[in-house]
Amino acid sequence: MQTALPVALSAQLALEKRLDTIAHNVANARTAGFRAEEVKFEALISRVGSEPVTFASEGTTYLSTRAGEMTQTGNTLDMAVSGDAFFAMQGPNGPVYTRDGRMRINAEGSVETINGYPVLDVGGATLQVDPNAGPIAIARDGMITQNGGQIGAVGLFAMPPGANLTRFENSGVIPDQAAVPILDFGDVGIMQGFVEGSNVNPVLEISRLIALQRAFESASNLVQTSERTLDDAVKNLGNMS
Repeated sequence: MQTALPVALSAQLALEKRLDTIAHNVANARTAGFRAEEVKFEALISRVGSEPVTFASEGTTYLSTRAGEMTQTGNTLDMAVSGDAFFAMQGPNGPVYTRDGRMRINAEGSVETINGYPVLDVGGATLQVDPNAGPIAIARDGMITQNGGQIGAVGLFAMPPGANLTRFENSGVIPDQAAVPILDFGDVGIMQGFVEGSNVNPVLEISRLIALQRAFESASNLVQTSERTLDDAVKNLGNMS
């Protein structure tokens, strides 16, 4: 049984998926709060023939939880998360979670993301401030103070262990399980006046791209060699007959 060809093709399919994730990561290397996409590959073993044959799986994508670089902006409406947590915003079909903490206040006093989605508190309610009452202060626990009075708190949420995350636009994620509100701010908190950048490492992605190109060339050579071997076998059988 000719096994080199299907094995090489499975490798090329896996490499193509890895290439897509690298391209997406590099394109968003400067996107605030962007979570890099990684791929987990597994070996698939076929025992149909006399000898087991190992194929490469297409791979399962997941989002990296590494923190991005923090940049101090001095803007009172910029926030960054210290620790493993997310802000929440009201998306078209329910809550969406993000590490992009660039906020603004609209004319009605609603705190929203720069893309216009309302920011939520820990209970899932939208945040309101007085747009004419001066600057706001945001504490580590998300408490918003304006003119010396507490007027609400920015919610922070943790993703449940094992939750699958679906990307929303560039920096948002939607878990397949309900996110958990954070009430203990010992290891998690908000940094006012900072913005978290993408957690993509461009140098690492480029080195992965080079390794990927070499691996793809090796798989292509294996396909060509397998095809030549098969052609030669067919010719020899024809000559023998």
